[in-house]
Amino acid sequence: MDSDLTRRALVGAILAGGVGASVFSPVRGYLERFAPLSGSAWDATDRPDSRTIEGPYGAAEVRYDEYGVPNVTGESEEALYYAVGYAQARDRAFQLDLQRRQMRGELSAVVGEQTLDSDEFRTKMDFAGAAQVTWDSLADSRAGALTEAYTAGVNEIMANDPSALEFSLLEYEPDPWTPVDTILMQKQIAWTLTGSFRTLRTSLVADRLGGEVAEELYPSRLDHESPIIRDGGIDQASQQGSRTEHESSPHTVDPALADWLSQFESPSGIGSNSWVVSGEHTASGAPIVANDPHLSLMAPPVWYEMNLSTPATSVRGVTFPGVPFVVIGENDAGAWGFTNTGADVIDFYRYDTRNGEYRYEDEWREFETEQRTIEVDGGENKQMTVRKTVHGPVIEREGERVGVAWTGHTAESTPQAIYQYSQSEGLDDIVEATRNFDVPTQNLVYADRDGNTLYYVTGRIPIRTTDGEVVPGDRIFDGSAGEGEWQGFTPFGTSSWEGFVPFEEKPHVMNPDYIGTANQRVVDDPEHYIAEAYSDPYRGIRIYDRLDRRAQSDEPIDPQFVKELQRDTLDLRAEALVPLLVEIARAADDTAEIGQYVDALDDWDRRMERDSLAALLFTRWFDEYRERVFGPTFEEHDLGSSYYPNDWVLQHLGPDSRWFEGRSRAGVMLDALDAAIEEIEDAEYDTYGGYNTTGAMDHPLGLDFLGYPALPTDGSRATVNNYAVENPTGSSWRMVCPMDGPSQGVVPGGNSGSYYSGHYDDQLELWADTEYKSMSREIRGESTLTFEQGDDQ
Repeated sequence: MDSDLTRRALVGAILAGGVGASVFSPVRGYLERFAPLSGSAWDATDRPDSRTIEGPYGAAEVRYDEYGVPNVTGESEEALYYAVGYAQARDRAFQLDLQRRQMRGELSAVVGEQTLDSDEFRTKMDFAGAAQVTWDSLADSRAGALTEAYTAGVNEIMANDPSALEFSLLEYEPDPWTPVDTILMQKQIAWTLTGSFRTLRTSLVADRLGGEVAEELYPSRLDHESPIIRDGGIDQASQQGSRTEHESSPHTVDPALADWLSQFESPSGIGSNSWVVSGEHTASGAPIVANDPHLSLMAPPVWYEMNLSTPATSVRGVTFPGVPFVVIGENDAGAWGFTNTGADVIDFYRYDTRNGEYRYEDEWREFETEQRTIEVDGGENKQMTVRKTVHGPVIEREGERVGVAWTGHTAESTPQAIYQYSQSEGLDDIVEATRNFDVPTQNLVYADRDGNTLYYVTGRIPIRTTDGEVVPGDRIFDGSAGEGEWQGFTPFGTSSWEGFVPFEEKPHVMNPDYIGTANQRVVDDPEHYIAEAYSDPYRGIRIYDRLDRRAQSDEPIDPQFVKELQRDTLDLRAEALVPLLVEIARAADDTAEIGQYVDALDDWDRRMERDSLAALLFTRWFDEYRERVFGPTFEEHDLGSSYYPNDWVLQHLGPDSRWFEGRSRAGVMLDALDAAIEEIEDAEYDTYGGYNTTGAMDHPLGLDFLGYPALPTDGSRATVNNYAVENPTGSSWRMVCPMDGPSQGVVPGGNSGSYYSGHYDDQLELWADTEYKSMSREIRGESTLTFEQGDDQ
């Protein structure tokens, strides 16, 4: 087997996306030979690797606890984060290198032309340029100094011991890590949570199907009564003003460009749950924080757990590999977590152009232009022209172009905010840290041991103006006419707050009794435009329903109740639609052969649990129903399934909806039921757990032996216990932090990215069964890595 071909084929399979595994069967056979043959092989590679490392920052120590979580102590913060960098690279080096290559647009340099599209998009978006200006603004801060120490620790592994199995399989060695690479990881998660091309898709649907249809499919506001901030105990600053109205865009982009761009945004299902309950409603009188962020699920997990301690501070929680600081977690004073706000922080522009110039208001300006070369392993390098305007980068493809403005394209201080959370000593410190949280826009929940609770929307939210009037961002703007301007925004530079919602005017609530967030609408009538759209509200409705009923009962909320709420599997889509489906099926004349399935649905408690036949039938029926409702019309107008509306819109279609024209809703439902049953029987599934397994959480290389075992689990994309096996996305970290007792958490897999480690997947079964492990901030485990001041330092 040609090793270069092997390398290109494998990583191309990962990152180009959508390539069938069978294409690489010869490669797979080659690599399967590296799989361990026995338990003894695993044991031999999982021995403690005690060693002493000389470094430039002084004494530190790494102990690994029973789940492979590094318990790191340092005599100073510099010594601590040097050891953190070393431990992260020791456990996740390949993941670090893969992520930065993707964001820099440098994948093709090692895998060939299969990843050219990915490299082209990210080169034109110039995420690396945005990371550089952020680092330039951050380097002299405390967070910058500690990032330098972290980088040095990472490079002790990258330069001297890049022993990750994947490097051997793919036959290359990583380049040294840089502080800009760490900022690039921040840009990656910011893009994952806020980078959306929905505006382009909505405009295209309006152009093809009409503005009225687009408004029906993508309503500005979903009709439910569970926004995050509800009546009572609400900060008045967030309640004033009027609701913005949706307007159709007069501009569209070519569908081929919209489709091409859509592959570079996050899959549906990216979201999260969190809630904070004050002592007024808890059994102990102390607040409780709960958080489970929903991100892509894979092997190894997107999160890396750490327990960090210096003589002055103690913090435990999770971070992203490549980032030194705990992002979600707990320290001596309190605990914090995040869900995605869904704020609209990206805009699109069209321009009048001529001979390398674009018109901006009353003058013609030259595009800011730079020639780039994308290196292609085994092929011809690709020359590329990167163009930018006053708004930001321009994405061009096959003669079509669209300008992009994104808040992540300016220098930002979010790393400083994350560092400050670790150092915080209470509510005031958390609020001050949040002022520095520029991107992404998040719903922060917090509680401290003094009894305070907090909800605050983070991030810069643009205030758009056209001819001096404030406008929402749900359209493609005429950039040449100066529409949709963000005052003070300097892409690839340093922006002012002039054109963004002032910190004090962003939605927030100090000391709420309790508050629940699940990516639903933030508030009914915000003072400022926040978002073009929010997620389906099923999880938000369910969380508030259970919190309300418990708070109004004689039984106080305790950690056990909070964990039971994270385990909740009631699917409100099924609550709404299954009674109707059963009624229609029983009324039909020719459904005797499917009677057992109808009985199962009728007897079902609407919970998406692994031992349920009805849950299996419902999930397959729902997707078949959606395809039958929207598929014919969208296909007729050359629009794929990525343009379909969300589940809430489908659920609320009445029997006289235009989408059933020429058909009956009952007939479409029955057709979908027949198709779902046929699919289940062909696949020989017996219960939901046969379909809904952790086997979908694969390693990026797609190799069986690197993937996780296929354990049955519960939950759906609409339940609080969130798992969308089709993507897969779901709870990437579950955390429960009572302010007067032990905290617990779990990741979907294991903390180590080393295939040979016993901690590669040792939390997977706990996660699949919605169980937890300790988040103790006590330093535990045998000493494994000792760091000493080097003689020549």
